[in-house]
Amino acid sequence: MAQVNSDALVFYGATGDLAFKKIFPALYLMVKRGHLQAPIIGVARGDYDLEKLQQRAKESIQRYGNFEEETFAKFLQQLAFVGGDYTDPQTFLRVREALGMAKHPTHYLAIPPVLFPSIIAQLEQSGCAKGARIIVEKPFGTDYASARDLNKLLLSKFSESSVYRIDHYLGKRPVNNLVFFRFVNSLLEPVWNKKHIESMQITMAEDFGIQSRGAFYDVTGAIRDVIQNHLFQILCNLTMEPPQSLDSESIRDEKVKVLKAIAPLRAQDVVRGQYQGYLQEKAVRENSKTETFAAMRLHINSPRWEGVPFFIRAGKHLPVTCTEILVRFKHHPSAYSSIASKPNHIRFRISPDVTVAFGMLIMAPGEDMASVLSEVQGNPTPFPNEKDAYERVLTDAMAGDPTHFARQDYVEEAWKLVDEYLHADSPVFDYAPGTWGPEEVNELICPPGSWNNPTLPKK
Repeated sequence: MAQVNSDALVFYGATGDLAFKKIFPALYLMVKRGHLQAPIIGVARGDYDLEKLQQRAKESIQRYGNFEEETFAKFLQQLAFVGGDYTDPQTFLRVREALGMAKHPTHYLAIPPVLFPSIIAQLEQSGCAKGARIIVEKPFGTDYASARDLNKLLLSKFSESSVYRIDHYLGKRPVNNLVFFRFVNSLLEPVWNKKHIESMQITMAEDFGIQSRGAFYDVTGAIRDVIQNHLFQILCNLTMEPPQSLDSESIRDEKVKVLKAIAPLRAQDVVRGQYQGYLQEKAVRENSKTETFAAMRLHINSPRWEGVPFFIRAGKHLPVTCTEILVRFKHHPSAYSSIASKPNHIRFRISPDVTVAFGMLIMAPGEDMASVLSEVQGNPTPFPNEKDAYERVLTDAMAGDPTHFARQDYVEEAWKLVDEYLHADSPVFDYAPGTWGPEEVNELICPPGSWNNPTLPKK
């Protein structure tokens, strides 16, 4: 089953914001490249029909994709619509009818998780689950218990090999390139360990607020929204052991081992913040303690990484929008130690551009023996017509490749790390928009040599 190409794609939430911004452009490009030749069935509630869905798809692709009339005409030939309530069995009988002769459909739940139980039950009762795969969007649960319950529900109707849990960060080429960069280049792997590396830090900064998403964000927060999924995935890519082979299960095995080697978060290893003005945002609860910023310190108790601190932070209304990694190396004693002013480093920028930079010491100007840190950097040339994250993961799911999807044990281990802390009553410090979070961060969770604050060229 895992290697069978899906012969239909049914996506629920066809009129939603995610479909408009991400899914329609991704499906359109899949059709254009010849990677999706199967029926595409949009399902949604409300007063909609096929003509309205076609118009919405056109507006979506014109705004977020590279619209071409010829390709769009082909896309429309594959697009169908089923309207109805997700709790109504008749809706799913119409889905079954729309599937026609398809034997291995993929069902994509691009809808709020609260609707998952109803849809999963209806898929089985209608016969739509037979021979099928299912894709579920994050957030995959809100804590360890809810993630386990959701896994239990999914696996009661589908095998693990048929469940695809989307974390679109796993579809980003720069994120996957971290693994490639480490293991393919012999320059790095010999020094990628506790003997040579002093610390690592990962920063995901956004220069905007919650953007009218108060109802969602206020019950989520920075840790649930991006750290326990996106940034833990980056951490695993940076620290996993070389897999025994390049098959999906071997790669995912090594990621799970990383999470299992990390102790659960302690209060002294986390600082949470909330930007000033958050409480005035629409749909935010009065006196909410939801964090819009979080910084944490982790340790991986493995032979490779024992004693090396890892620092992760993410936040909204910070000075820039940028995701960046800094790996600092240790000084090794020598006759030149006294003039080694700063440690060497490698800096990976994942977005908005892609940069790999090596921080090296060179002789400072003047006659005295002194050093200054200078970066040698490269910007990998993007490939023309590169797939975006959603196109990549949807193409993989349709082809039965689970490499870029989170497995059941990974999801549950990631929640385990943050679960106890999330259920504790921890303080939230305020910070001014446009700063790097609350002042308490530098007092309580500060990497050796300070945080790396990404900068961007002025527009």
